[in-house]
Amino acid sequence: MTALNRSTRHRLQKLRQVPSVWEGDRRMLTPTLTASLEADTDVRGDCVLWVDGTEGLVRAMDLVAPEMGHEAVVRTLLRAMENPHSSARPARPQKIVVRDRELQFFLRGVLQELDIVIDYEPELPLIDEIFHEFQEVANNRPPQIPAELMEDILKVAYEIWQDAPWEVLDEEKIVAVELNYGDVETLYVSILGMLGMEYGLLMYRSLDSLKQFRHRVLMAEDSPKQLEGAFLAQDCLFITYDQSSELAEEPFGAGSSEVQAAIASYFAETGVQPSFGNLHPLEGMRPVLYDDEAIAVLVALQAMHRFFQQHLPQLEQDAFPVLSNRYRIANPTDAKKKISVKVSTMPELAEELFEMSAEVALQEGALDLETAPILRDDLVPGDSFYSLGAMPWEVLELLRAGVKVHQAAEAEFPAEADGFPVILIQTSRPKAMALIEGLQAAGGLEAICFNPGSDPFANQHYDLGVLQTKNGELHLFGEFVEDDPVHIQARQKWDQRCKKTKGYCGLVIARGLKGASRGNPGFNDMLALFEARSLSPGDLGLGPLELVPQFE
Repeated sequence: MTALNRSTRHRLQKLRQVPSVWEGDRRMLTPTLTASLEADTDVRGDCVLWVDGTEGLVRAMDLVAPEMGHEAVVRTLLRAMENPHSSARPARPQKIVVRDRELQFFLRGVLQELDIVIDYEPELPLIDEIFHEFQEVANNRPPQIPAELMEDILKVAYEIWQDAPWEVLDEEKIVAVELNYGDVETLYVSILGMLGMEYGLLMYRSLDSLKQFRHRVLMAEDSPKQLEGAFLAQDCLFITYDQSSELAEEPFGAGSSEVQAAIASYFAETGVQPSFGNLHPLEGMRPVLYDDEAIAVLVALQAMHRFFQQHLPQLEQDAFPVLSNRYRIANPTDAKKKISVKVSTMPELAEELFEMSAEVALQEGALDLETAPILRDDLVPGDSFYSLGAMPWEVLELLRAGVKVHQAAEAEFPAEADGFPVILIQTSRPKAMALIEGLQAAGGLEAICFNPGSDPFANQHYDLGVLQTKNGELHLFGEFVEDDPVHIQARQKWDQRCKKTKGYCGLVIARGLKGASRGNPGFNDMLALFEARSLSPGDLGLGPLELVPQFE
């Protein structure tokens, strides 16, 4: 058994001893009790509590993992003595009472020479009362969704999950949902999840809130405090999807057995559970939707589901199209009435948000020209053949095992697309080897991106293929005419595949620039495979590029 070291014992012996009886216990937490303690809802464990039975106050409380031993109880006890909660002064009790025989014997061994009596009692009335109050608070907490709307909201939430709008829409492509119901006029919906991280929908109550949030995030410069401030300043309703390995116990509060069974069924089918809430600058984040808010979310989700079913394939276009439809949605409070809801895309706003990102990137570059990103064109040979395509998954596995140079992806990704999206760069063997060595010297390939560019003198717009290396450098590998129908189709397929691989793609470098193998290299012609991320122009931060003539 671990004992206190000598210096700790001497420090505790110097504390004044008070004629008090302290109660100590360790209780298993249910999710509802965790919520009542306002703790992290992911905590699953025990609550260690030490209270002064004479004064009737809590001296220390901790949440600990269930696998932790009695040492965790001792740590909380030492804090109760030296750094107690509330206004209590540091002190050493005259007597300690616990209801666990094993813990009693453990404490007797650890607390030797501290002149503290450790007794056993089968019941601890003060701690029992405290936990009873915790349970009362937990039972009186409002459910995350009103019970009468819960089943309908969950149903449409899982329908939105099946629609998967984040596979075609990024956060800048806003969809307006015009409700004009209650005090909600229009919700401006931003889709989360294109990068394969957090999935969900943010439904802003005003365009000002949306724009201010985007601007504050761009200006935050990765400062945690600034990012937190921007997050809490939003004015929106939200739904997010948690891909936990286990279903939370009563995730939406106490509900009927039918609703809980429905939640379990949806979770078993999809592997996700939705969460709902509200953000407001004066209220912060609240993981509860009250009646009017829940009705607005339900009606908005139902209208968006119908809109996505009707138009999602059209939204896969590179350009954000102008689309608008009106739907009649059943009134949740009166089944005999309908609510007319208009759902529209907002291409002009998407362009404005993109330009906002580009402007911030340019401003940051103007402040520090030495660190501004430079697009180089000296890495990829100018006479190379390059193309967008896909590699069958079985060929990818063979190439991984047999290619001379292979950079593996940093994480596993799903093989759900019709093939692995790859960029092929084909040139002569010496130039291919020089290209491979250049990438390796830069630390490897970080990402592949397509960025808008233009030649104002030829009045021509391009889709620029860009390689980002691990050292942060950007290298041009190809120029594609923006309105070329062949390239438009190839880009659409590229984007779709990258979404299904959670943003992973590859670069294949091959020899054989001339002859029958041009554009169709054999397995032995492929010299290197670099697996990397696919970035959007906004992620790259270059903004639209324009050809500038060079004069001697």
